[in-house]
Amino acid sequence: MRIALGADHAGVDLKAQVKGLLDRRRLEYEDFGPHTDASVDYPDYAAEVAHSVASRSCERGILICGSGIGMAIAANKVRGVRAAPITTPDAARMARRHNDANVLTLGARNLALDDALAIVEAFLAEPFDGGRHQRRVDKITAAERAAAVVSGVTRRRTATCEAPDAQFTKSEHVPDM
Repeated sequence: MRIALGADHAGVDLKAQVKGLLDRRRLEYEDFGPHTDASVDYPDYAAEVAHSVASRSCERGILICGSGIGMAIAANKVRGVRAAPITTPDAARMARRHNDANVLTLGARNLALDDALAIVEAFLAEPFDGGRHQRRVDKITAAERAAAVVSGVTRRRTATCEAPDAQFTKSEHVPDM
């Protein structure tokens, strides 16, 4: 299993501990950064990890910020990502079993180290149950596809042209790329 890792400045220390756990378990990972505790913007790292999971270059992702919430919100903007902010090993198991969560988000400021590592262990060990839960995950995927189509139709580009004696505004539909 290949794991994508990312954090913001609040999560760098916990990310180092998670890397140690992955090393001990001999799991392969890609660390998207950051590598210092200098202030950074969490959406940048959430996007990198989320895209690596959505493209299947990594099977699962782990994102760490102060609360775990911002990373989850940002990662869930990427189609195919099911990121869950988790605070207990039980919640990690349920997120995997019932929701096929593929990205774990952790709050470094809200979790003791032992608890955070137990959550990571549970998230990595637990399989997806499938069955009736697959039908529900499929509905989430269908909703993502429908939203992508709707956004392609409703997005607009507006251009304004100002000449010395005239003004006009042109609006047109812009499909998603």
